[in-house]
Amino acid sequence: MSPYHLELIEWLRPAARRLPEAIKRPLRRWLGRRDAPAAPCAADDADYAARIATETSIFADQVEVHDLPPIFHYWSNTWLRPQIEAFGFSNPDQFFALYLQRACADATDSTRTVHIASLGCGNCDTEVRVARLLVERDVRDFVIDCVDINPAMLERGRALAACAGVSAHIAASASDFNDWRPRRPYDAVLANQSLHHVVKLERLFAAIENALTPNGRFITSDMIGRNGHMRWPEAMRIVHEYWRELPDRYRWNVQLRRHEQLHEYWDCSNAGFEGIRAQDILPLLVKRFDFEFFFGYGNIIDPFIDRGFGPNFDANAEWDRSFIDRVHARDEAEIRTGRIKPTHMMAVMRKRPYAGERLYRSGLAPECSVRSGDGTVGTADPSAQ
Repeated sequence: MSPYHLELIEWLRPAARRLPEAIKRPLRRWLGRRDAPAAPCAADDADYAARIATETSIFADQVEVHDLPPIFHYWSNTWLRPQIEAFGFSNPDQFFALYLQRACADATDSTRTVHIASLGCGNCDTEVRVARLLVERDVRDFVIDCVDINPAMLERGRALAACAGVSAHIAASASDFNDWRPRRPYDAVLANQSLHHVVKLERLFAAIENALTPNGRFITSDMIGRNGHMRWPEAMRIVHEYWRELPDRYRWNVQLRRHEQLHEYWDCSNAGFEGIRAQDILPLLVKRFDFEFFFGYGNIIDPFIDRGFGPNFDANAEWDRSFIDRVHARDEAEIRTGRIKPTHMMAVMRKRPYAGERLYRSGLAPECSVRSGDGTVGTADPSAQ
């Protein structure tokens, strides 16, 4: 996040709190129309409005939402891709297309259009690519209802769909999917890297469950680590082990524009909705749904390959690749023993009861990937230094 955005965030929050009561009252009614349990950060409606304004502003001009540095792609192609190919796909687009194709095949009435919802779709770039894959596989009678709070991004999505020749399969509408109220049953609901932006997870998951047809699927790829995308203490200790090996030039935080002699905590949920309830996603899903597929991965590797520090690594340099390989190997070993838990997942869920096939990595069922403890999040963990 740029310094400009940080300044904007700090300006918006107090400004929202100073909104006239005549504006706050209808805003409170709008946000409180349903009786789902209150979630963290939703108590102050003005603060929620400020977060919405911040989120909309941050993403309004982002054409490439999911762009990642070359070292991430080195890691994912070298280590992640071979693992997911064992399950029949090579990348997230193929993952979504595979299970949407199955959802279309399982639709009980083959004479009707298959309805799919995609929540927090952003620029609809994933949805457009997946629609193309489905059409190429001769799956044609479907519509993806793309829902996002940002009208500018949805307009880009409509243009992308037109350019790709799939406009008939993409229907974009602006809405806050924290308060999603489906207008019809859905054969599948997608959430691609969007759940970690949701405050009202309980409400959303209830709405998704109610919207799914009996054979419907809830398909997601998302982040399930600590709130604000921070490390838990047990993981931060290992990150610091490897951090101490890094030459100084690798310790520059590209996003925050600061040098971190030892990797520091940064809670990016302080403004906007980035990672606001990430750590609650998997526990809540486990309580409500049965899993047809679950693939959990990644933890201590994250800070070295993400947008903050990943650009410092050269994906063509032997030392850099070797370092990433060693961190990955340790990551896998620690996850396998259960000492740390995955921070990412790909998952396909069904309404209960589901008696069909269940696919997981060996020893990494969704229930085993939930971190135990009270989940309390602080601004710092001195014990992890």
